[in-house]
Amino acid sequence: MKFTSTIKVTGMKFSKGTMDNGQAFDSTKVFVETELDTSKDTAMGTATAEYGLGKAEEYQKYKHLAGSLPFMALAEIEIVTNGKTQKTVIHSLRPVDAVKTAAPGGKNVGA
Repeated sequence: MKFTSTIKVTGMKFSKGTMDNGQAFDSTKVFVETELDTSKDTAMGTATAEYGLGKAEEYQKYKHLAGSLPFMALAEIEIVTNGKTQKTVIHSLRPVDAVKTAAPGGKNVGA
C-alpha cells in the first residue's frame, strides 16, 4: 500500500561498509516524529520512530538540511509485508517550506 504523507523529520543517518564476516551493509535511516498509541490510555504525545530510506547515497541528498532540522517533508511511503509481519518504508522525501502564518490584517508573515 503506497501513500503520501506530510512528516516531521527530526534526524537522519547512513551506514555503509562491510561487517567482519564479509557481509556488506548500505542504508539510510530517517527519524520521524510519530504519534504514540493512545488507544489504551497509557501513553500520550509523540516519539521518534526510525524508518528506512534506501541506500546510503540517499543521505547525501538531504545533508544540506542539517541546519534546518527538524524539517517538514512530503514523504512517499509504502507499507509492505512478508505475510507475517509488516514494515513501513519511505521511498522519497520532498522538504516543504515552512508554513506561512497569517498576520493580523490578512498579510502573510514571511511572504
